[in-house]
Amino acid sequence: MLASKTHVGSSLMIGAVILVLSACGQPTLGHPSKPGVKVPAELERFYDQKLTFGSCEGYATTDADTKTFANDIFKCARLEVPLDYQNPRGRTAQIALLRVPAKGKPSKRIGSLLVNPGGPGFPGTSHAALVATALGKHPITERFDLIGFDPRGVGASTPTLDCFTDAEREADKLVNSLNSGGKDYTDDETRQLYQKCAERSGGEDVLLHVGTRDVVRDMDVLRAVLGDDKLSFLGVSYGTRLGAIYAETFPQNVRAMVLDGAIDPTTGTTERRRVLFAGFQHAFDNMAAFCAKTPTCPLGTDPKQATAAFQQIVQPLIDKPIITADGRKVTYTAVIDGVTTGLYGETGWRAVIQAITELKAGSGKTLLFLRDILSQRSADGSYGNGNESLLAINCLDEERHTPEQESAMTRDIFKVAPFLDTGRPVNARDLCEHWRVKPTLGYPYAQNIKGLPKTLVVSVTRDPATPHEGGISLAKTLGASLLTVEGEQHGVALTAGNACVNDIVADYLIGLKIPADGARCVL
Repeated sequence: MLASKTHVGSSLMIGAVILVLSACGQPTLGHPSKPGVKVPAELERFYDQKLTFGSCEGYATTDADTKTFANDIFKCARLEVPLDYQNPRGRTAQIALLRVPAKGKPSKRIGSLLVNPGGPGFPGTSHAALVATALGKHPITERFDLIGFDPRGVGASTPTLDCFTDAEREADKLVNSLNSGGKDYTDDETRQLYQKCAERSGGEDVLLHVGTRDVVRDMDVLRAVLGDDKLSFLGVSYGTRLGAIYAETFPQNVRAMVLDGAIDPTTGTTERRRVLFAGFQHAFDNMAAFCAKTPTCPLGTDPKQATAAFQQIVQPLIDKPIITADGRKVTYTAVIDGVTTGLYGETGWRAVIQAITELKAGSGKTLLFLRDILSQRSADGSYGNGNESLLAINCLDEERHTPEQESAMTRDIFKVAPFLDTGRPVNARDLCEHWRVKPTLGYPYAQNIKGLPKTLVVSVTRDPATPHEGGISLAKTLGASLLTVEGEQHGVALTAGNACVNDIVADYLIGLKIPADGARCVL
């Protein structure tokens, strides 16, 4: 989840934050057989295409990826798919892929494991590299090729979603209803937002075809082109929505799915966001209680007063941001983004406390460090398109709100998460209000699926971004096995270094072994 945007969000960059705070071409691939359901003739050329994996130069979209992708073990390619599956002879999109070849004997290779880190809007190419690095030599990396893909419009995929210049991003032009009273959009500005996104992204037809239901069609093409009769998939956060919709659309093509940090498929936008931000208030309170154990806590030694103390520090920034030595502004929006980044897991709490301590002293160094990771800001001041992709994708996935509905939802969020309250009158607008197509996802989704093999849902009890109740609901909806993990973190499968979780996930992905009912791990 990308908390400060009031939309379903990311765990990829959060995984990177947690790790930071804690301390020639390949063979051509083509599918050997057709997928389980007959492919329409007009789509055959996409399902029959061949991939040649080679250098990842030109695929990186962040400073960190530029360094990581230089490793020769990582190989990249592009998959061609129809921009509009109803018009496959029309315009196409190119999906950026990163492959980490299986390390074991070819005879032991099971197939490909597709991975998605969430967002929506963050690149899967980065996540494949992250999983490979976190696991090292492991049964999963021995038996599977890890495949990361940047969903259509995202990262290095083309056409690429883009709504703002780097200068506009730096000036916090991309805001949301949680800034209500600070930088509220007008009706004309939301209308202009749609036009700018269309112009900068390559046309209105791009904005009409970046929703989850389009992405899962791409995933099925990719499955076949990689040579897999059945899909093996690991999805985190928003990636669990991708998994659920793929299961709904192509149940006969599923081999195994691990869905970690689950989004509840039964609840609509307003209720899910209310529950989401209540979870972040809980995480804030826990961080404040941890902080209060030391006399130097910037929020004081009484956790019950921490929210009020935080508001006193950050609300004045709406009118008077801090200006850094190099001219950057530490705004209210920047603070909320940075602080919530550190609330995704306990390992981020010390950085949040340090950031708040610095803010009281008039400095934003640590705060901007956290915010820059989440917003994909490079050292040269350029931005990745993760947040813009999140906006555009959710304009198709989430329920559309009138200004009255958006304002009411924002007031409810401020009630359950008062640390976010701007202290100003609420006059919020849905940034998607002038999108020229109705949302395409629908709620509830993934209901009453027939013929779906057993899947595995992993859910952390005190996950601030995707509450445990959502994991229980998704497992029930899919008839999945549920692995409950005691702890406070968002996303744990294969990247958190927890042997209990990783062993259960490996047993399932490799041998399709389902854990016993009531299975639990502890972080």
